[in-house]
Amino acid sequence: FFALFYMLIAARLVDLSLIQGQFAEGVTEVAEDQESAPGGEPKIRADIIDRNGVLLATSLRTASLYADPAMIPHPEQVARELADTLPGLSYKDTLQKLQRKGRFIWIQRYLKPEEQFAVLKLGHPGLNFRTEYRRIYPEGPLASHIVGYTDVDGNGQAGIERSFDALLKEGGKPLQLTMDIRLQHILRRETMRAMKDFTGKAGAGVILDVSNGDVLASVSVPDFDPHSPGKPEDPRMFNMMTQGSYELGSTFKIFSTAAVLDSGKVSMGHQFDATKPLKSGRHTIHDFHPENRFLTIPEVFIHSSNIGAAMMGQIVGADGMKNFFTDLGFAQPLPLEIQEIGKPRMPSPWRDIDTLTTAFGHGISVSPLQMVAAAASIAGGGTLVRPTLIMDRSRQARDGLKTDVQIVSPETSYRMRQLMRMVVTGGTAEKANVPGYDVGGKTGTADKASAGGYDRKKKLSSFLGFFPMEAPRYAVFILVDEPQPNKTSYGYATGGWVAAPAVGKTIAAMAPLLAIPPVPEAEEPDIAASLARFVHDPKKEKVVASY
Repeated sequence: FFALFYMLIAARLVDLSLIQGQFAEGVTEVAEDQESAPGGEPKIRADIIDRNGVLLATSLRTASLYADPAMIPHPEQVARELADTLPGLSYKDTLQKLQRKGRFIWIQRYLKPEEQFAVLKLGHPGLNFRTEYRRIYPEGPLASHIVGYTDVDGNGQAGIERSFDALLKEGGKPLQLTMDIRLQHILRRETMRAMKDFTGKAGAGVILDVSNGDVLASVSVPDFDPHSPGKPEDPRMFNMMTQGSYELGSTFKIFSTAAVLDSGKVSMGHQFDATKPLKSGRHTIHDFHPENRFLTIPEVFIHSSNIGAAMMGQIVGADGMKNFFTDLGFAQPLPLEIQEIGKPRMPSPWRDIDTLTTAFGHGISVSPLQMVAAAASIAGGGTLVRPTLIMDRSRQARDGLKTDVQIVSPETSYRMRQLMRMVVTGGTAEKANVPGYDVGGKTGTADKASAGGYDRKKKLSSFLGFFPMEAPRYAVFILVDEPQPNKTSYGYATGGWVAAPAVGKTIAAMAPLLAIPPVPEAEEPDIAASLARFVHDPKKEKVVASY
């Protein structure tokens, strides 16, 4: 009797330790969930870090709970105890799992240490654990649209996690991004503050290194927690900065002005008749704040005249404008290392009216990052700037992207820097000025397209700033979707009131962080001084004292 008893115990031990152990290791579900390195240990997904080595994504060793239903004689009791022990676990769902046929079923993935200990205390032999690696994002939602997230099985679902899924699964050294999480924090804070101050629906922003295309910060708010992301249709999952395609309004005057100057057909003193609205067929083009007089090129730019910009388009011509936008990359989606990229929309067919309206940003849609990169190409010396998120400098060459494409001449680039400086010192973006940092840029206020036309109550208000304008190193852009006027804005919700102050605050905060000292006022370069003679006032008053 005793011999038979011990033989039964021995048989059961063999079953538990060898047969069922081998079975659990060979379960197809588990094999598909994990890639194993030599030695049987699961591979650890590589970390993602910012340009300074700050951890943005990593994998932590955790325990996941599974059950062998055949070893659970009382599933009702076990399901009840598990539901009482593990937060969020459903008694009904757990009971259904425990009553299934088979020898392996997941109960809950990625338990906390205290949760694992609590399950162990239950003492059920049909419950066991498997070691897995859970993806953790130490910065939470701060850079979620760029970094992305993984699913429960460690597969990249968005952002860098998705685009470099195969590389990250191989493990090894961390993948280093161009982003600076310190600047990301500043940009997100100021974008959200502008949204709150003007009751905006959403917002976006970017900080771009003009010299090499490095994306130092990229924000789209509202954002999401990568540990518990929403469904794909959730608005929080949408990346406005790269995925959205918008008519961005007067920021496009950077391109029409650069095109007309680079054509050599006009000089700075050329005057455009803005005494009345411009008519083309059944279309009429108005100015938001009409000057009702002839305007020189600097005046068209600093007063953001739609009429003047449309006339510039006329001078450049339909083919010239279309080809210029194509050279800037607006005919194709932006090449970037994430897959959440919007498709630009250029007029097709291209009509005469399109030559006029695209000159001030209507009738053509691009992503905000695409516009910023194109403007950086013009302000930074005239050479095409290609944005990048990866620190690997050889990647663009491997992808076959040319980085030496000349868009406009260096002379045109310098003239545009002068004009952008004038916008901040005496034009529509005075609130973006930061003493000592030689800021320049262009405002944009666009009515949102709706069924049958444009909704004047719904705007996209933005400002694109560069500094220092003598030799631009950084581009800073902020956009607010559907801002509403507040008590301090005198009834306006334009780019100059909404986004320009936010960009100014961003520059004031980031410059000291990057060890860029302010230039004393007496030494601050006045690159726009030579254009002062082209700016006048009907009342013979000096328009911009600092000229």
